[in-house]
Amino acid sequence: MSKADHMLSILWMLKQRGRTAGELAEALEISVRSVYRYIDALCISGVPVIADSGTGGGYSLPEHFIEAPLFFDSEEQRSLLQASSFARGTGYPYVEALDRAISKLKRYSNAQQLEQMERHENGIESIHSPSLPLTHLIQELELGTANGHTLQMEYNKRNGGTVSSRAIDPYGLVLWKGQWYTVAYCHQRQEIRSFRVDRMVELHRTEAIFTRPTDFSARDFLLNSLLPVRNTEETLVTVVIASEEGILNDLCSHWLFGHTLVQRKDGQARFQVDETSLLTYVPYFLLPYGTTLRIMEPLALKQKLSSIATDLAAHYRT
Repeated sequence: MSKADHMLSILWMLKQRGRTAGELAEALEISVRSVYRYIDALCISGVPVIADSGTGGGYSLPEHFIEAPLFFDSEEQRSLLQASSFARGTGYPYVEALDRAISKLKRYSNAQQLEQMERHENGIESIHSPSLPLTHLIQELELGTANGHTLQMEYNKRNGGTVSSRAIDPYGLVLWKGQWYTVAYCHQRQEIRSFRVDRMVELHRTEAIFTRPTDFSARDFLLNSLLPVRNTEETLVTVVIASEEGILNDLCSHWLFGHTLVQRKDGQARFQVDETSLLTYVPYFLLPYGTTLRIMEPLALKQKLSSIATDLAAHYRT
């Protein structure tokens, strides 16, 4: 029997009742010294083994652990397998560990469970945009976030631009539209900022330690930073767009329109947009939809779209 098999056997025996090292050794036909090693390995892996010394002592498990399910049911197995497929191709830094976990899941499954997992394993797949090999950077950022290590970063603001050196406290990683971002406190600017991981030239751990703000969401920070800055003194303009439900669903899921949606009804969506965004961001987001949607109001937005389209037509005619 392998080490893993011996550990699993000990775990099953302790789930039934408490046992001494001698009883475990006799049942498994191994030495008491080996039992001690396997018990230590179980404790290191997170199993809360209780060791009682003296007469009548031995090893046992807490009642709550005995009652907890040790194995995953079929739905949980399926979800783990399919979730792992989403991680591949994104730059997720622990794919090898994920493979080992899935291998263990399959190793301790029976033939029927294996057959069902194989049928579902490739049932859901994802397509990822080709990206640079960023695994080592993402892993360093994740470890820095988890352990509170300040990192020294060489960062390229623009591709081919000047590289700047700065210290950052990474607060979290976000994958958005195929790009990895880290949200971090920048010691140079003395403020929280977001940085694209693919523009990091080098990343080194320092001896400095930081404390991450309580309940901080890197996702929310990044999303808010991507939205146009709204001038609270500006008047909000109502934008009404009509189209089929599929097009409106896609439009309303966009990070800009999703945050300005005020009403949705059959075939029509109403948004409240500030005047600056109305003539800068909005037209260029709507342009790729072409004639699949209709701008009901305001007139200024229709005129702006018409002007952009006219300029594009003139450009390509020449």
